[in-house]
Amino acid sequence: MVATLLADFGADVIKVENPSGGDQMRFFGRLKNGRPLHWQLMGRNKRSITLALSNPDGQALFLKLVEATKADVVIESFRPGTFERWGLTYDRLRAANKGVCFVRVSGFGQSGPYRDRPGFGTLAEAMSGFANAVGPAGGPPTLPPFPLADSVAALYAAYGVMVALYHRDLHKGGTGQLLDISLLEPLFSLLGPHMVEFDQLGVVATRNGNRTGSAPRNTYPTKDNRWIAIAASTQKIAERLFNVMGQPELIDDPRFSTNPNRVLNVEELDRIVAAWVAERTQDEVTDLLMEAEVAVAPILDMADLAEDPQLRHRGAIATVDDPDLGPVRMPNVLPALSATPGSIRRSAPRLGEHNWEIYHDVLRLSEDEIETLKASGTI
Repeated sequence: MVATLLADFGADVIKVENPSGGDQMRFFGRLKNGRPLHWQLMGRNKRSITLALSNPDGQALFLKLVEATKADVVIESFRPGTFERWGLTYDRLRAANKGVCFVRVSGFGQSGPYRDRPGFGTLAEAMSGFANAVGPAGGPPTLPPFPLADSVAALYAAYGVMVALYHRDLHKGGTGQLLDISLLEPLFSLLGPHMVEFDQLGVVATRNGNRTGSAPRNTYPTKDNRWIAIAASTQKIAERLFNVMGQPELIDDPRFSTNPNRVLNVEELDRIVAAWVAERTQDEVTDLLMEAEVAVAPILDMADLAEDPQLRHRGAIATVDDPDLGPVRMPNVLPALSATPGSIRRSAPRLGEHNWEIYHDVLRLSEDEIETLKASGTI
């Protein structure tokens, strides 16, 4: 995802994959006609080559590629020590190209007592404090149904790349930097208020459903078996909610007159709000509360979002033509920039689809040399 974010804004990304199967993302999630659908998102805007980095010839080719392309960035996500075992140290990369930034993504970072543990986003979600704080009160720790830790780490890494490149280019002739990104720390950093609260108050964040420091704030089922979310996060919004519910007396009820009191009595308050919502359909509740300027939103699924007028107006869903799947809808490039917008220029590549382009056109290898590398399993 780090490379996808950079590719969306014009980076020429060469995806280096093992000849014996390629990136595991090609086997992750649901398939259609044998094509991995998650790979359509992660592989967009990239060129794919095959190269056995465990092979000395492959390592030499990789260094040659870093040098010949004047690569700005090299991104790797192997277990710490793997690139060193292959002789692909940062010193050797910089010897080939002093301006290169080396992004190393791993479960727990390149140092520390957890360094050598295998790292997956699930483990980071478990160990970051996230799973312990998510889920219904009294229920089990809850993991997200999508790669949250991986995505957060990718955002931090892409941001770090841009800072490092800016610093390099600001200082003419400057060198690149080493970026050590773990999956654990970025997600932990998003839970920063939980650490501050623990440090200052001794409060350990635990599972409390959808409730936070304001009330009412929850999801509520509607008459037509759908759901809405209400966030009465300010005093004025809470008062508007009570008025539109036809229960203005709640404004002066000492249990609900202030947010701290509403939080203390949230069980009873949620019962009252839920009973009012349950008498109306999702559309009815949404229209009533929006007219009263109460923060409300329907709970939408992907079928809803595919036709959502706001997303359509904003161009948040892109359609990409794939040679095997035809038109594929996916989230569009973010963020939206006025002068230099990103774009999706190509669909996810087949394994090794661009071997000839890179090895022949960029590295100037002959056809015989390429065939020899194929025969040896190097590419």
